[in-house]
Parts: sequence; C-alpha cells; structure tokens
Amino acid sequence: MECEICGKEVPEHNPIRAKIEGSVMVVCKECSKLGTIQKAPPKPKFRKQDKSKKSNPTRNKSYSRNDEPTEELIEDFEMAVRNAREAKNWSREDLGKKINERVSVITRIETGKMTPDNKLTKKLEKALNIKLLEKVNNVDLNQFISSSSGERTLGSVMKIKRK
Repeated sequence: MECEICGKEVPEHNPIRAKIEGSVMVVCKECSKLGTIQKAPPKPKFRKQDKSKKSNPTRNKSYSRNDEPTEELIEDFEMAVRNAREAKNWSREDLGKKINERVSVITRIETGKMTPDNKLTKKLEKALNIKLLEKVNNVDLNQFISSSSGERTLGSVMKIKRK
C-alpha cells in the first residue's frame, strides 16, 4: 500500500488514515502531520439485504474521462460581468430582471462572493453578450508519474508545501 500523497510505502497491516483539507487519505507517518489522524472506521456488521429494495443506479456508475468538464469559468468573471453591465448602462436591478435573478445574486457574483453555476453563467453570457466560459485543455497526468510502483499519487501531480 502506498501513501496517497507522496507515494512512500505504508504498512498494510497498520495504515494511517489522516484527514487533510477535508479528505480522508491513507498516508505515511510523515504526511500524516499535514492533517489530523483518524480512527479506523468500524467494521460493518453483516446485514441481510432486503430483496424488495432496488439498488441505487447512481452508486454503480463509474467515472469516465467524458465526465470531466470541457469548459471552466474565466479567472476574472466578476469584473467581466460588472464591466459588461456598466457598458450597457444597466443597473444590477436591470440585469436581474433580464435574466430573472435577484439583485443579491448579481451583487454576490460581481463581488466574487458567489461563483455562478453553468445555467446562470449561460444566462449572463447571453444577456451581456460576453464569454465567461473557456475551453479546458486536458492534461496528460501520466507525465507526472514518479512513485516507485509507477502509480500516480497526489504528490506526483502537485508540489507539497511543508510547514
């Protein structure tokens, strides 16, 4: 078993589980210092499954490369929205009426306190005649493989800032 951050070998009989930035991962002793060590999850008790219950179809769905987003919001979307609205001499109330959204939503978007979802982004693009979504280039993560077993770890893709 390997550390999910740096790729070092972790003893299989006693893996360390640590919560780092909200995610529980199997890590080596050194990387466990980056988060809080978690107790081992309790062993599930055997329970006879009721045959009348149907399985959840979304649980069996596997992740594929096609599920990755092909577009993402531009970096300074809040300024683009504000500048386009001001260029049309619209108030926030005017823009809100045109796209059927509350003024508070427009305000939160323009101040950067809220990131619009895809539906709202499309409405803003159409009303303001601007581009807020840009194409995302797929990165070949195989170029980052550097662990001993040849598997990709979090540490092989990004640099870890040690305290």
